[in-house]
This record gives sequence, C-alpha cells and structure tokens, in this order.
Amino acid sequence: MRPTGSAMRAVLQLTIVLVAALGLLSLLLLATGHAVLPALSAMATGAFGSYYAITSATIVRMVPLGLAGLSVSLAFRAGILNVGAEGQLLVGAAAAAALAVPLTGTSPLLALPLVLLGGATAGALWAGVAGLLRLRFGVLEVISTIMLNFLAQYATGWLVRGPLQEPTGVNPQSTMLAESLHLPVLLEGTRLHAGVPLMVFAAIAVWWWLSRTASGFRVRAVGANVDAAQSAGGIPVARTVFSAFLLSGLLAGFGGAVEYTGITFALYENFSPGYGYTAIAVALLARLHPLGVLGTALLFGALEAGANAMQRDAGVPSVVVSVIEAVLILLIVAADRWSSRVPSRTRAEAAT
Repeated sequence: MRPTGSAMRAVLQLTIVLVAALGLLSLLLLATGHAVLPALSAMATGAFGSYYAITSATIVRMVPLGLAGLSVSLAFRAGILNVGAEGQLLVGAAAAAALAVPLTGTSPLLALPLVLLGGATAGALWAGVAGLLRLRFGVLEVISTIMLNFLAQYATGWLVRGPLQEPTGVNPQSTMLAESLHLPVLLEGTRLHAGVPLMVFAAIAVWWWLSRTASGFRVRAVGANVDAAQSAGGIPVARTVFSAFLLSGLLAGFGGAVEYTGITFALYENFSPGYGYTAIAVALLARLHPLGVLGTALLFGALEAGANAMQRDAGVPSVVVSVIEAVLILLIVAADRWSSRVPSRTRAEAAT
C-alpha cells in the first residue's frame, strides 16, 4: 500500500520539527558556553551508543512515557483536555505499592496481576474525579486535573513518610518490592522488562478499539463535534465522556504500576521525573495516534536517556533537554496550525 498524501505530509512535518529542535539545541548549547559536538555526541551515545544504553535506558524510559502518552492521546481524541496523567501515574504506583505489602508471599501468578490491576484501577478512579467534576459541576478538566496532580504528589510524599514507609523509618520510601513480584526481565543482564510488550499490546488495543468498535467510534465522534454526536448521532455524550476519563486514567495508572514493578521496586517522593507531563508532548507529536505514540515515546525516551548522559559526560544541565521537549510541543502545534490554514487559503485563492 502506498503512503497517503496526509501521511507523507505528517512525516515531512515531523522531520522538519526534529531538525528545528536539533538546531535550537545547538544554539542553546552555544549560548550557555558548551561545546556543541561533544555534548551532542554524549547525548547520542547515552541514548543509542551501546546495547545496554538502548535496552536499559532508552527503551526502559519509553515504557511509562508510552503508557502515559496513550492516556493523553485517548483523552484528547475524546475532546478531553486531560493534563493529569502525572497524578494518575503516581496514584497508580501508590496503589500498587499498597497492594504489594499484603500480597507478598502469595503466588506471583495471582499477586502480580492484582498489583498491576490495582494500579490501573486507582488511576481510573483518580481520573474519574475530574470526570465527575466536569459533568456534574462544569469544572474544566484542565483545572481539575492539574490540581489533582499536585494532590497526588503531596499524597505520595505523605504515604512514604507514613503508612507505606519502610520499617526502619529512616528513608522516605516504601518497603522494597519482593523479588517474586518484579516484572520478568526479558533480556538477561539488562533492565528490559515485560512492561515493554504490555505497552505495545496496550497501544494496539487502543488503536483497534478506537478504529474498529462502535464504542471507539462514539469516543471519536464526541471528540470531533459534541453537538453533532448528540443531535445527529444520538450518542450519550455524558456517558461516553466519563468512560473516556476512566480509560485514560486507567492507562496512566497502569503505567505507574508497571514502573513500580519493573524498574523502581519502591515508591518514593519524586517517583516520576515528569513522565505524565512529557506524555502530552508524546501524544501531540504522534498526532494522537495510538501506534504513533510508540514511536514518539521512543524518541522522548532517547531524549531522557541522552540528557542524563549529556549531563554526566559533557557537563550540560539536563534541563536543556526539557526546554527542547517544550519547544517540540510548540513546533508541532504551530505546524498543525499552519497546515490547517494552507488548504483554506488555497480554497480562497481558487474562489477568486
């Protein structure tokens, strides 16, 4: 099958955006007095320079970014401006940590799925709070989800200093997860865990659901035009929107539980370095396509891994990469805006 014109335009726009971001990164490095080539070399090496860097740094960071990116993508497709993936991810990790304590010692075949399911359910319920506030009281989800992010962050800090703190009471973190409840490692000698195929399966499942099912069509219809979906399509908008809230939170909460059982093995303050916020860029750069999220999550996972290496080996603050991530969002939004104006301008010129 030959690529469509719209797909080719999307690839071209993405290429231009990435080249522009790379150019801006070079300018920032020059402006801050750093050597460009050594810094970029350290970044590339940290992300893709070795087998271990790829499997244990880039792809490992891709997993929470991918699941949170799917969360944001699904919500945005439903017309929901859910910027609360960060809080939903934290709540999912906290719920997984709380469940792991009583389940330690039971069969991993039962306990591990329950821990993951508990984290996903907690994320869904946390997003459901924002859904209820919107549908019942008309509270904009942009406001409620941001506030819930802060609430989740402070609640996590309280939990690791209180009910979930490790027995000695010295460190502000939960008890280390029993090895029997760790996600299986896929490649010996690396940190690559079973969360990777789970993320890929989730992306395929979300894509199939949105594009091949009646309920997925209702979500897309509501996101495209609420009034038309309700009047012409007879779609129950409130129920569809609330379901999208729950599913979005479920994916982010699942991402937190996977990160807990696959990488950190403990809950602590600053559990997430901002995965839920970066997920907004992941979703937008993928144009809200669930399968595209896999590619953009890999890109941002490489940026995160490369930033650490750049700071360690070239002395460049990793916050520089955070600036680039923000610029990527602005560039892709600007590119969308420009591409939407070009056809209308062309039609106007043709009419004259």
